[in-house]
Amino acid sequence: MQKVFKSLFLGFFILSLISCGSSRSKIITTKSDDNRSERVSDSRNTEIEPANKKVYNIISKAKTFEGTRYKYGGTTKRGMDCSGLIFTAFLEEDIAVPRTSRAMSLEGERLYIKEVTPGDLLFFETNKNRKVINHVGLVVEKERDNIYFIHSSTSRGVIISSLSEPYWNDTFVMARRIL
Repeated sequence: MQKVFKSLFLGFFILSLISCGSSRSKIITTKSDDNRSERVSDSRNTEIEPANKKVYNIISKAKTFEGTRYKYGGTTKRGMDCSGLIFTAFLEEDIAVPRTSRAMSLEGERLYIKEVTPGDLLFFETNKNRKVINHVGLVVEKERDNIYFIHSSTSRGVIISSLSEPYWNDTFVMARRIL
């Protein structure tokens, strides 16, 4: 019996480490000489081309919460859940979205994963016993082979993760575009 308990504990511990991987980046914004355009890049020296200023503002707002602890129902720096993060970020541009990840998953245009761009939403089913969407993240960057998204993890709070991480890849359900 003790062996079973140890195995279960070890399994849950490993799952919690895998499911909350983080990839932090530093955003650098530079103005051109004519002060009419700007370039945005991150610490991996990849250029981020937001579809428009609204997308850039939404992503920037979401990133201000990076490191905020998880709190069910939270929408402030004192605590934030996944849908609260998205809800608050979209309010930055006066865009009203539903408050729950499940309701958000019914909004906007459904996308193929290859069509995803920064500002789009990714939806997940993290509880395999209940086949319902219960987690959402906001795409902040897309590289050739990888999609990075910001979300609020129950164990690590607001972080940036990669869709290529096994846990997120296995629980991914769909992507949608609100803007």
